[in-house]
Amino acid sequence: MILITTVREGESIDKALKKSKKKFDKTRILKEFRERQQYIKPSEGRRNEILRAIHRERMKLRKEE
Repeated sequence: MILITTVREGESIDKALKKSKKKFDKTRILKEFRERQQYIKPSEGRRNEILRAIHRERMKLRKEE
């Protein structure tokens, strides 16, 4: 995958690098790469998603109190 970042005339290198990094983060390439390093069975993946959802709901309820 190729990321193209346009740099305007007079724009600093730091700002261009920041734009590039933001685009890279949005593509989620690194997250996908880390997930593929280790195989997770589909049933285990679903179980983890359910546990994360339960945790999120508990935290949300605690914040509301």
